[in-house]
Amino acid sequence: MYPIRAVVVDDSAFMRKIISDLLAGDPDIQVVGKGRNGLEAIELVKKLSPDVITLDVEMPVMSGIEALEQIMKVSPLPVVMLSSLTQHGTSETIRALEMGAVDFISKPSGAISLDLHKIGAEIVQKVKEAAGVKVSRLIKSEIAPLRVSPLLRSGGQHHPGSVLAEKETVRDDNEKKIWHAEDGRRNVHNLVAIGTSTGGPKALQVLLRDFPRDFRGAVVIVQHMPPGFTKSLAQRLNSLCEIEVTEAEDNQVLKEGHAYIAPGNYHMEIRQRTDGELYISLNQSQPRGGHRPSVDMLFESIARIHHPAKYAIIMTGMGSDGTAGLKKLKETGNCTVIAQDESTCVVFGMPRAAIRAGTVDIVAPLHEISIQLMRCLSS
Repeated sequence: MYPIRAVVVDDSAFMRKIISDLLAGDPDIQVVGKGRNGLEAIELVKKLSPDVITLDVEMPVMSGIEALEQIMKVSPLPVVMLSSLTQHGTSETIRALEMGAVDFISKPSGAISLDLHKIGAEIVQKVKEAAGVKVSRLIKSEIAPLRVSPLLRSGGQHHPGSVLAEKETVRDDNEKKIWHAEDGRRNVHNLVAIGTSTGGPKALQVLLRDFPRDFRGAVVIVQHMPPGFTKSLAQRLNSLCEIEVTEAEDNQVLKEGHAYIAPGNYHMEIRQRTDGELYISLNQSQPRGGHRPSVDMLFESIARIHHPAKYAIIMTGMGSDGTAGLKKLKETGNCTVIAQDESTCVVFGMPRAAIRAGTVDIVAPLHEISIQLMRCLSS
């Protein structure tokens, strides 16, 4: 599909020129149109039928969010959002990803970023990657009403398609999963680690909304995102989910019924104190495979701790981050790994790499991952 036909929309003439020049500098991209606001974006999409569009979040007349909503309803195509690092900008970006945007780019210096050329390679890469995404995977599944597998209620075996609209605790009769620290305090029964990238924010909503408030375990998550956006993502997920979702903090003790998202630009590792207590360790060591946070580093840290019930989930995302960490986890012999299947991934890179490496036990569509996980917990 070359050359990729791109439309650039930004209310700043300077930003339109810089972004257009960066994209046009790649032989595989042709900039076929430019717009100043959301209304012009909609008209350009109708007129030009581009392969991909870059859309600024905050614009006069009609915002990028409003335009995105219309585009995904009438003429769906891959969209890459551009956002400034403000509370409003990050929150709106998370909303855009929910609505079907493939990815986003954070402007390094606000709405008018004179140094945008510093991330020129990132802009080109994300536009090219977005152009190859199947739009049907972005829009075919809206965030469903609260769904809970009967496995959450009874711990028994049920057909994967059956759900309940109530939340009750997992009844785990397997005594080997009931773990007390040496000082008598109960630590987390189950440790669930999740790695994801492109398409992850929406996928995390679908997955985490099935976890009950009294989930007998802790969830730790690496979602590839820059600083600022992970906090907005955590806040959004927390508003939608029964479990508590927060951006992780250094030395934070893991608690059951809680999910922790690695902050942008920090690696997150899980460590264990002598009394068995699990806690979060954040660091800014060198990026791993171009990523900080790194899924590999999270998974490898979990491989080093002693815990009777470890579970890893690898979901939609570009590249292979997580596969090396899963190999280490599987070497411990006490970790079950679930991968999102190709049909529900926005990008099947990370799960494909893990599956090909032979590190995956279960492959499931996004809406069945929680059911498969709860089945494992109850076995």
